[in-house]
Amino acid sequence: MPKSGWAKQEIQIEAKNLAMFGYGQMSHRATKKRTALFARTILITVDADQGEEQPIIFCCLDLGCITFAMRDGIVQSLSKYTWFDQEKLVLMATHTHSAPGGCSYDALYNMPTPGFVAEHVDLIVQATVQSISDAYQTMADCELRTAQNTFATHIPVAWNRSLDAYNQNPEVTQRKLSETHLALDREMNVLGIYQNDQLCALMSLFGVHATCLGNQLDAYDGDNKGYAAASTEQYLSLQSTTSQSLSSQGVLSPVAIFAQSTAGDVSPHFHGKDQLKIRNKIQGEAEYQYAERNGQLQSECALQALNCSQTLSLSKAEAVLQYIDLSNVDVDPEFSRGMHGAKTSQPCHGSAFFAGTPVDGLGTAKPIVMAMNLLSNQVRKVRLNPKHPQFEKYQTLYASQGNKPIVLEAGEKKILGQRLNIAPSFVDPLIAEMNRQYRAGAIQHSQLVPTIVPIQLVQLGEITIVCCAGEVTTIAGQRLKQSVAKALGAQSSEKTWLISYCNDYMGYVTTNEEYQLQAYEGGHTLYGQWTLGALQTRFSTLAQQMRLEKVDRTYDQNLRPLIPPKHELAKRTNNIYSQ
Repeated sequence: MPKSGWAKQEIQIEAKNLAMFGYGQMSHRATKKRTALFARTILITVDADQGEEQPIIFCCLDLGCITFAMRDGIVQSLSKYTWFDQEKLVLMATHTHSAPGGCSYDALYNMPTPGFVAEHVDLIVQATVQSISDAYQTMADCELRTAQNTFATHIPVAWNRSLDAYNQNPEVTQRKLSETHLALDREMNVLGIYQNDQLCALMSLFGVHATCLGNQLDAYDGDNKGYAAASTEQYLSLQSTTSQSLSSQGVLSPVAIFAQSTAGDVSPHFHGKDQLKIRNKIQGEAEYQYAERNGQLQSECALQALNCSQTLSLSKAEAVLQYIDLSNVDVDPEFSRGMHGAKTSQPCHGSAFFAGTPVDGLGTAKPIVMAMNLLSNQVRKVRLNPKHPQFEKYQTLYASQGNKPIVLEAGEKKILGQRLNIAPSFVDPLIAEMNRQYRAGAIQHSQLVPTIVPIQLVQLGEITIVCCAGEVTTIAGQRLKQSVAKALGAQSSEKTWLISYCNDYMGYVTTNEEYQLQAYEGGHTLYGQWTLGALQTRFSTLAQQMRLEKVDRTYDQNLRPLIPPKHELAKRTNNIYSQ
């Protein structure tokens, strides 16, 4: 019989007027806490013949993303326990945009804060370790059940925010502007944990951005996923007090994880005719009510799903995790439209990244974006002149990055072809802050964004879970699940699930077809037009390893991201921007 334990712990970060992660705006600062932010944990294991196996650990944090700084601290803290296996640690983020920033060793996403906030990372690590440790102490026999439920088309829970890009995919039904709510995966996968035939904990996977709350608010908040979890836990607590069949353990402390799946191109706000006018009517307190309602819809969907659940036979509970250099992957022709020589490249941000999204988070003004495009094209033209001294290097770069108007070469630390210390600061406030930090000696030898990223597969009986660090679009996720299922020898991807915002953060993952339109998602797909193909290639290889006995597996388990030099990290540690 399988065993499970669950617990949650509040992340005790005080609001000190620092910018939050998510919208990339220095003005989006937290001065208070609207809802508690939690680390929620569910542990699952199966009894082995010779004692108990190390458990699979699912821990979901009410944060914008997971970073290597967080994961490394958590792994170091838990490594003293014999029951801990870092390959079986799945760290997930709800992707709320109303959560603490400054938590990454990679400098770019800390620019709005501005800088690295060591205190935030320490408190996140403490809460997560405590949550996992507490969950282990509650381990007991349980029953696992899985379920699926599909949101009815009239339920106002999610809309595709990048419809033109979505429609580029050959396998989709073409959708009109009035059908953005159909251009996404409306199915929710749910794992339920039962004791004495009563639901005590659950994990829901459904992709929708946690951006019900806009960038004009000033409070930490769990957004829709946080409200979904709180609503579900309240329901389970109330249910438990009226049941005579439950023991006190697990009844008093239910845990509901609402994690993300294919949320990359999915918004909780209406997209279609008059979309901005409709969004602008939801302001202030109404935004919190909107987030709570969206969370309630997700909670109801999860609980309804488990009314028709199936018992999950846990013959195995194992995981494999590998770090890969995503900036240097040769893509299998199977995943590059048969093209040989397709590769990823050093990370680059396009002008669409700075332009933002059409409803949830507008960015740089259109005239400046147009200027970015013009300057980017001029740089490309100069570099692709056969007489350029680095012609071959740039030929390879642009073959990988395709038609993206490159503004920021994160790997090379260049803006529109210029080194950071001389790049034009007027283009964007983030660029101005990058220049300031570069001149201060804070990022010369540090990465702006990661190139070494984690990929992970988890098997729970007949269910395989693909764990990806990126913001995966609807069809990119569909293809990724299909390729993993095929590599595992499955007939379909029906029992392959996907968790995004998992174990680290690496920007977006679009299909090659979506990428060509260079909407926000394509501009933020960092490693080029074959990013998805690279992940399909490497996940498929890892899946093939997973089919082998553990002693026969040969994948690299040693590669890890580099930690920045201490002196640079200290120079960008936030200790002066509290005004």
